[in-house]
Amino acid sequence: MTSAVHPIASRDNPLLKELRKLAQSNNAYRKTGRFWVEGDHLCSAALQRGLQPSVAVYAQSFWATSGASWEHASPKNVVIPDALFSEISGLESPARMGFVLDLPVQTDIAAQPPTIILDRVQDAGNVGSILRSAAAFGFKQVIALQETAALWSPKVLRAGMGAHFGLLLHEGRLEAELDALAIPLVVTSSHVGQWIQELRLPSPCAWVLGHEGQGVRPSLLERAQVQVRIAQPGGEESLNVAAAAAICLHASAVGVL
Repeated sequence: MTSAVHPIASRDNPLLKELRKLAQSNNAYRKTGRFWVEGDHLCSAALQRGLQPSVAVYAQSFWATSGASWEHASPKNVVIPDALFSEISGLESPARMGFVLDLPVQTDIAAQPPTIILDRVQDAGNVGSILRSAAAFGFKQVIALQETAALWSPKVLRAGMGAHFGLLLHEGRLEAELDALAIPLVVTSSHVGQWIQELRLPSPCAWVLGHEGQGVRPSLLERAQVQVRIAQPGGEESLNVAAAAAICLHASAVGVL
């Protein structure tokens, strides 16, 4: 059965006004309960995880050449002029198609799965990269404490490259809520702890990744059962938090293979 196709030509259409906010604002999704992903890669990743968009939006030129391949992805297909799609898009080169998806229902923090805790990580690119590493190395749960970059913002979604759709994400949580975890917390430090290559890491565990400049807050350091250091023979003072995360999560994954 072919899904309904709805042409829209007015930039004042309520749906297009919502899309502009979802595509260009970091926090609009929190008010609407929906988020926007743009481009065939992210849209395909959502479909592969069993998600169904509430609305699929296509530029006229894309629909004319590729619409037949996508028409069953959503119960509602909206086709708009390319110029209007460019106005909506947050990209320098608009991808000409995108999905509106419902935010996952917030759940309680699970006690046991391999977990990442984001402590005020500010940069959207860093957060998205960490989510990709989490998905790659088998960390199923990510807890973003307050003051961390918005997990479902357009920039984090793009940097995550589809990792969002396979993870259990908790946003805006308080430190006290970490009491729900029944696994040890592990933190990195530039000056204390054992070298990561010499340590048998606990599995499962929860890696705590801190603010780009200030690192992990003292109260979380006190909670941690393990502190580790990453050797930097080149002499740099510290690693980018996303790079450090990839090293740490890989070390955890290797330990359980």
